[in-house]
Amino acid sequence: MRIVFLRVLLLCTMTFLLMVTVSGQTYRQLIKQADSLYNSKDYKKSNDVYQQAFKFEKKNVNDLYNAACSAALAGDTKNSFEFLKLACQNGWLNIDHMKKDSDLNGLHNDGQWIALLSKMQNTIDSIEANYDKPLQKELLEIFNDDQSIRNQYITATKKLGYNNPTADSLGKIMIYKDSINLIKVTKILDEKGWVGKDKVGMQANQTLFLVIQHSDLKTQEKYLPMMREAVKKGNASASALALLEDRTALGQGKKQIYGSQIFTNHQTHKSYVAPLEDPDNVDKRRTEVGLGPLSDYVYQFGIMWDIEDYKKHLPEYEKQHQESLKTK
Repeated sequence: MRIVFLRVLLLCTMTFLLMVTVSGQTYRQLIKQADSLYNSKDYKKSNDVYQQAFKFEKKNVNDLYNAACSAALAGDTKNSFEFLKLACQNGWLNIDHMKKDSDLNGLHNDGQWIALLSKMQNTIDSIEANYDKPLQKELLEIFNDDQSIRNQYITATKKLGYNNPTADSLGKIMIYKDSINLIKVTKILDEKGWVGKDKVGMQANQTLFLVIQHSDLKTQEKYLPMMREAVKKGNASASALALLEDRTALGQGKKQIYGSQIFTNHQTHKSYVAPLEDPDNVDKRRTEVGLGPLSDYVYQFGIMWDIEDYKKHLPEYEKQHQESLKTK
């Protein structure tokens, strides 16, 4: 299973260097093409296109990991291990996911597999030597609780629609779980502050943001200044903060700044970018906080970004949003 990002979260927070190939394609376009080929199970072509993209850069850990999956499924053991090693060298250390990933089963009998896992584990042990293990464990449990129910809810709404009893039931369970997780996380924040990844690891650190992001507006407004300070100290991600800034602004009836929040018209079932401030310069703002181009981000929601068309419909989106706030 390749690395994908949930829509409810934030999905992608890396800055991508756009480089033009001879044919005019950019790095991100090639990655999109490789992803599409993987999804259609044409692993050989997917592997080939990933290699074209990597002629420009080999830095994005998620792209490297996904390329390793395509290469392994295509029977290209050599490149699969190369991509995995590069991903690890650049900070990808999700060893539990890698062990369970069926895409990589073809590598398990190769001596390099055990060597790679051993090296990863040694790196992890070294990094985690000074972690607050009990706190990390608690936060990781909250993370899994938060994401598990969202996976179920998203799957149900895609398959059955938002008004289906099953989806509605899962939505209520998600709200209940969010309320329990919020009690736990606010207690941690109030007692320990915004604990950095140097104390609990990246995923556990990300849990703090996720739970606040999924909370009510009053809570978001309370902890937004704390997260801003955490970013300044290196204890939180600037790209994650951008998402919280956007969600809080929309909750306050303002326009979002970075375009991270996507709304869905429940009548047409079409997704669109929620009201956005100064659309012409959104990519500049996104780059400043480590986010990739908006066109790449919204593509995963089935949106083809057309800035002129968006600006034409923006007054309509604003009106709809203001009306929705009145009903809450």
